[in-house]
Amino acid sequence: MTTSTHPGLSPAEQAAVAAVPARMIEAWGKHDADAFADLFVEDGTMMLPGLYVKGRDAIRAFMADAYASRYRGTTVTGKPIEIKPLGPGAVAVLTEGGVLPPGQTEVPVRAAIRASWILVKSDDRWRLAVYQNCPRFLG
Repeated sequence: MTTSTHPGLSPAEQAAVAAVPARMIEAWGKHDADAFADLFVEDGTMMLPGLYVKGRDAIRAFMADAYASRYRGTTVTGKPIEIKPLGPGAVAVLTEGGVLPPGQTEVPVRAAIRASWILVKSDDRWRLAVYQNCPRFLG
């Protein structure tokens, strides 16, 4: 991960930003759709391949359904690879990771992703305005 200190982003703020992916991993590990949705601002957007979900309530509903079906028993992994301040109260985080099938400890090549996170400072904490991911490998 890029670790240099950025103008307008103190080391403490940089650490708070980098902690958001860890909170997503924790929420996913518990299959907690409420905690997952709480990572987003009220009108946040989540884009996955073939999917566009707008608003915290819609994200919560999507994840509750997904945890009961296609993501049942899964966990996720990921780590920040770069943090890019965009302006006061806004930052982009780039991550690599993926969805781990039940019982697996390595992300299958077909499930490996890169993601872009646009975070904004909201209610004194960093929250997702936009989350988007795409496959890390083609084929």
